[in-house]
Amino acid sequence: MITIEAPAKINLTIEVLGKRPDGYHEIRSVVQTVSLCDTLRFSLSQNIEIRSASSGWLAKQSIVPKAADLIKAITGCAGGVVIEVEKRIPLMAGLGGDSSDAAAVLRGLNELWRLGLSQEKLLELASQLGSDVAFFLCGGTALMEGRGEKITPLPSFPHHYVILVNPATPHLSGKTAAIYAKLQPFHYTDGRITGQLVADLKSGSEFNPARLFNTFENVVFTRGAELTTYRSHIRKIGAPHVHLAGSGPALFTLVKDRTHAEDMAVRLKNQGMETYLVATRDCR
Repeated sequence: MITIEAPAKINLTIEVLGKRPDGYHEIRSVVQTVSLCDTLRFSLSQNIEIRSASSGWLAKQSIVPKAADLIKAITGCAGGVVIEVEKRIPLMAGLGGDSSDAAAVLRGLNELWRLGLSQEKLLELASQLGSDVAFFLCGGTALMEGRGEKITPLPSFPHHYVILVNPATPHLSGKTAAIYAKLQPFHYTDGRITGQLVADLKSGSEFNPARLFNTFENVVFTRGAELTTYRSHIRKIGAPHVHLAGSGPALFTLVKDRTHAEDMAVRLKNQGMETYLVATRDCR
């Protein structure tokens, strides 16, 4: 049996530069893996079978089986596999759980079936599955460009504790596309905000929270919106800044001091919020 952890991610920046001729949006983003992980276990079998005892997770709504079918079709491998998926990353929260699981499938089957596929080939397959999947083959801190398939590893982001809050709001399929559709041309930026954070990482400069940016906040943090109320509550218990994780609805704040982070996480849990205290994770 092979066991692979599939980490969640947060977007430290995410800029939308504009709409592409192919209908996708051109993005520029610094992405960071965190220590909240799903676990996938792979064992040889005659057929492809995907199992999970995790509440709410359905294989038919995931790209996990697509990843398995793709690598089998591309390689012509006659083998089978039982994939057991243990979910810890909240579903449809903007934390990249499904994309991370799909990347784990590519890595796991490459090892289990002894296919010998290069990292370049795995990245090519990842780009066929979804915009975030390629990033999870690298992990750590990276620059994401194009529609999300162009990945450039970056120097590691300084260690921070990450408090994640998953709001009790409806998690709708097609959420990301709906948020993109709400963006107006004046929400587009030229990538320089992300470039500033990249430059700081490369120079080893002290992290400046003012560098954090998510253009989707322009359309989800509106007057009277539930997420705006959640953000206000998190700020009131001492969070220095609160940002949307990807397309949300999960929210996050970064804290250097462990005691401060633990205190805030306890207070949020005591208020009935679904809260996770994790940390930035360098996967390399």
